[in-house]
Amino acid sequence: MNTPRVFGLALLLVGAVAAAEPVAPKSAERPRYLDPDAPMEARIQDLVKRMTVEEKGSMMSNTTPGVPRLGIPKYNWWNEALHGVARAGEATVFPQAIGLAAMWDETLHHDIAAAIGVEARAKFNAAAGTPHEGEIYYGLTFWSPNINIFRDPRWGRGQETYGEDPFLTGRLGTAFVRGLQGDDPRYLLAAACAKHFAVHSGPEPLRHGFDVSPSSEDLYETYLPAFEALVREGRVEVVMTAYNSLYGQPCSINPLLYYQLAKWGFNGHVTSDCGSIDDLVDSYKRAPDLAGAEALALKAGLNVRCGWTPDAVADAVKRGLLSEAELDYRVSALLRTMFRLGFFDPKDRVPFSKIAPTENHSPAHAALALRAARESLVLLKNDGTLPLNKSALRRVAVIGPNADSHAVLLGNYNGKPIALVSVLEGLQAALGAGVSVDFVRGCENVAADGLTAVPGSCLDAGGEAGVKTETFAGSDFTGAPTGSWTIETPAIDWTSNARAQVPFVARWTGTLSPHFAGGYELSLGAHGGYRLYLGDELVIDGWSNKGDGEKTIRRSFAAGEKVALRIEYRHDDGPAQMALKWKTPPPDEGFAAAVDAAKAADAVVFVGGITASLEGEEMPVELAGFKGGDRTAIELPEVQRQLLERLVATGRPVMFVNMSGSAIAMPEIDAQVNAIIQAWYGGQAAGTAVADVLFGDYNPAGRLPVTFYRATTDLPPFENYDMTGRTYRYFKGKPLYAFGHGLSYTKFNYANLSVAPASGLNRVLADTKTTLLSSNPTSLVRVDVTNAGDRDGDEVVQVYARPPAARENEALCGFTRVHLAKGETRTVEVFVPASALRRWSAEKNDYVIPSGEWSFRVGAASDDIRQTVAVKL
Repeated sequence: MNTPRVFGLALLLVGAVAAAEPVAPKSAERPRYLDPDAPMEARIQDLVKRMTVEEKGSMMSNTTPGVPRLGIPKYNWWNEALHGVARAGEATVFPQAIGLAAMWDETLHHDIAAAIGVEARAKFNAAAGTPHEGEIYYGLTFWSPNINIFRDPRWGRGQETYGEDPFLTGRLGTAFVRGLQGDDPRYLLAAACAKHFAVHSGPEPLRHGFDVSPSSEDLYETYLPAFEALVREGRVEVVMTAYNSLYGQPCSINPLLYYQLAKWGFNGHVTSDCGSIDDLVDSYKRAPDLAGAEALALKAGLNVRCGWTPDAVADAVKRGLLSEAELDYRVSALLRTMFRLGFFDPKDRVPFSKIAPTENHSPAHAALALRAARESLVLLKNDGTLPLNKSALRRVAVIGPNADSHAVLLGNYNGKPIALVSVLEGLQAALGAGVSVDFVRGCENVAADGLTAVPGSCLDAGGEAGVKTETFAGSDFTGAPTGSWTIETPAIDWTSNARAQVPFVARWTGTLSPHFAGGYELSLGAHGGYRLYLGDELVIDGWSNKGDGEKTIRRSFAAGEKVALRIEYRHDDGPAQMALKWKTPPPDEGFAAAVDAAKAADAVVFVGGITASLEGEEMPVELAGFKGGDRTAIELPEVQRQLLERLVATGRPVMFVNMSGSAIAMPEIDAQVNAIIQAWYGGQAAGTAVADVLFGDYNPAGRLPVTFYRATTDLPPFENYDMTGRTYRYFKGKPLYAFGHGLSYTKFNYANLSVAPASGLNRVLADTKTTLLSSNPTSLVRVDVTNAGDRDGDEVVQVYARPPAARENEALCGFTRVHLAKGETRTVEVFVPASALRRWSAEKNDYVIPSGEWSFRVGAASDDIRQTVAVKL
């Protein structure tokens, strides 16, 4: 979906819809749709027949004014909750989705989603009667989770997913949906959305017109199973279509995909991704205008579009492109969601209406975020140096571009926690006053030769990374702003896709604070007028500019110097574009200070990796190794490799904490440093969790949900969606760290593996909050696991299956995370559903479970198999 600053401005330009308090219609007889005891479908039909064509059409953009005369509230269907309620102010921020996947913990995953649902209701209830009521990001229809398969580590949005495996993704996605939607038999706590349907994982710059044509085996064995699980088992309320086309048909109107939803028994509503209906006109040329595109999409199966087209649906009906009966059918699904959320029932009938605003970012949820951050950490390497003995330390050097960053903890699609703990802050708190902690940044995440966007870490807007943005109607800054928000990173590199028809001006304000001393080039460019102030000095003046323009100045800064920044922009016509970029000094001075700090220390903790300002959704980033939100190379950036080599050369023990939303290739670093922790984008408590692992206060047990390859050259072409050569199931090379890999401070032994039929165990499944696609599991795997070390710890028991005549190496078919005290032995049971053993038969055009001898393999990772047994099926 488009970034909030792009789409939000589009809404500002067309004007806001006045809020309306939902009220019951005046009538001598109570309408049936307001009778909470009437059958839901009868209530829906009663309401639909009372609506005009224009009113029905107005419901089908994500921003709807509602129908006040019928008590249909003003509402916005768009909200986000990827790892916490996003973009609506303060909320608990859990680890980014890929970090949640690294927990391999269905029960905790479910509980996190339930906490997000509670905070969603707390915000929704608090918004009643305020300007936020009915506004974007204050509704209860959340466009999460993202269950696309992370097939290639170059995809920038892979951080939003649960990794590369369809079984793991389906299990975790279903747990998330069930937690977010709640377990009330009548009402939804909130509505979840499975996205992006389907076969969608980059490249980001091509997504609006890219066609994907995988083999039928890959489609049904890799790309569709998680969606099926969320529909069949999770009863997900919303499905979002993808931008790309599949087999030549845009996903928003693809009959194969809508057929699958019907086959699976989907009973919710379908939304488009933002702007994808415009793509039917602009990219795919399937319709001459938006009315035609709306008609195509609604006829195919869509119910609501992300975009502002208040009259397009009604226009389609008037022109005969869409019948009113077809419109009634599609709007009924949207109203069904509203009924399930309790919008038309008395508040005392809806249990979630009692959730108080105080339940947002509660202490209990903060504790849950810390537990999740700990469980998400993956110990990739340890030569015995970890855990560090705090009592033996006198000085610790903390080095690296992510060490003191708060922004890196948040990933994307995030809320704003009331408290954030960076890795530096976590180490300082854990070590206390008795140990000196010396912080030196040393380098940026990426060294750029040319002009790059000024990063949010060098900008501050009243305590938030970035800058404050204000827009004003007209051609000057008089009057009240029409909009005000804080831009997230990458900070000031802004493009609006809105078809702006009116002049406006915008102002960006904040504090600029460069990390390193030296001479900088500052460049400001825009389509329209522009000017830059540093302090009170006007340093770039292009206010009279028409069309595209750019000016550059040179300026010297001291390290950490704070300078007031103000940018002003005037838009007259055409695309709205503005960017502040700079060229930074060479990194030699930072290297020298970092090496000096390392030499004086007992231990070095380097906190590097990348950030969500480098990888993400359709981003204006073009650096060595990064383009448009994706990565063109998966190696750790060269500047960090160079600095790490110098730190290792000091002879001090070096621990590398890697923060990223995707796999990083770093074989040379693995060979040099003493230990490596994969910390993802770990949420509000990440710094505390990292310190707990470094000093042994928590025994790590996270596992990789993706393969860490050795080099970009290990990968097939990014644009190719065939699974051959991809992921642990089909990659034939030797990975740096395998799928499922993760070390511990203790040792686990396996023995006595057995596999047997497992019918009649649904009660056990319900008790553990797990979900399986089959009504009964096919097999019950039992294995004895012993904690043979001297620490209590968690083990993730992983079950892989290899069918006869397999085309894959193996495939995950079951897992469970268990806690064992030191010396404890437990018989661990893992259920294997029939759906995990299905394979697609192109000949039969259906799933089959291949007959013959299967190999069931159990162990601690896909490349660490401890027990194997052959079973004939």
